Amino acid sequence: MKRYSEMTREEIQLEMQRLREEGMKKHQSGLLSESELQVLEQKFYLAKSYLVDPKTIVIHGEYRVEGQEEDFCVDHLHGIMAWGNFVSSKEQIAIPIGRLGQMIRRSSNEQK
Repeated sequence: MKRYSEMTREEIQLEMQRLREEGMKKHQSGLLSESELQVLEQKFYLAKSYLVDPKTIVIHGEYRVEGQEEDFCVDHLHGIMAWGNFVSSKEQIAIPIGRLGQMIRRSSNEQK
């Protein structure tokens, strides 16, 4: 299998569709464990990240994150990963940029 970085836009879209269908089929049959769901979800968002232009991500912007209640403050980008923290935490983590939703605001915490 090709790496996502080697795939065309169309191949990535097909892969995302395949991952979604695989998850739905396994879920309907009752064969999908929580860890399997998380793996398929992570693969989906990693693939989706290759369809997002990193230049559209605003450093020190606060973003909604798909599947999360809390907003995420982007500190910096490294490839397809946005590094930063959730608003209630100082712990630095990486989130695939394909998982970032709408920007809510520029962070008032730009001294990072």
